[in-house]
Amino acid sequence: MTEPVRLAKHLAQMLNCSRREAEQYIEGSWVRVDGVVVEEPQHRVLDQKVELDPDASLLALTPVTLLLNKPPGYEAGLDAGSKRPANPAAQLLVVANQAKDDRSGIRPLKKHVSALTLATPLATPAGGLVVFTQDWRVARKLSEDASVMEHEVIVDVTGTIAPGGLQRLNRIDHGFTFNGVLLPPAKVSWQNETRLRFALKGERPGQIAFMCESVGLTVQAMKRIRVGRVSMSSLPVGQWRYLQSHERF
Repeated sequence: MTEPVRLAKHLAQMLNCSRREAEQYIEGSWVRVDGVVVEEPQHRVLDQKVELDPDASLLALTPVTLLLNKPPGYEAGLDAGSKRPANPAAQLLVVANQAKDDRSGIRPLKKHVSALTLATPLATPAGGLVVFTQDWRVARKLSEDASVMEHEVIVDVTGTIAPGGLQRLNRIDHGFTFNGVLLPPAKVSWQNETRLRFALKGERPGQIAFMCESVGLTVQAMKRIRVGRVSMSSLPVGQWRYLQSHERF
């Protein structure tokens, strides 16, 4: 070669395969340039040594779903005041932040953190489980079942709860109307003297704070720990893991 060419073009010529097949090999992290894995088909090469992993496969790259333990202060789809949030939660989805005990067995690829859909928005001041996915089936389920899928949220509060307040939060005597909508029943219990556990379906932005204020409590912090049947478990704050093959929302 006399001038740099795209890695995909060079690999296609080297293997006598199509350009698309070459791109799949590269995006699957099967190609090394001078011993370093390169995942960008547009990467330019000149006289470098290009190698294909002996275990390379042309199987289509499977769409992935990522679970992030979002720290408070990161925007995750509910920051109405900014079209381009300064602190998006998606910026945490880098290889360095993958949980060390990720048991999915999935080989991390740069492609896995692109073309992601934020499927479970969460208020900026709140922390906890946020789901990003490339899988249209996961995105559709979380969207279509949003009104019936249960979310579990741990809420730190201050104040003195009104008499019968816990029963009211559980809608034992009557329900809550929030923004003109009658809310479905929730399950609310004390975890300790200052912490409540909410399990509710079709959670709306601001709903939990409204419910707490209605019984004399002020929310200090919120953490979502479960969406449907998928729990955040011991995922460290600011880290992410892959949804495992057996997990279903």
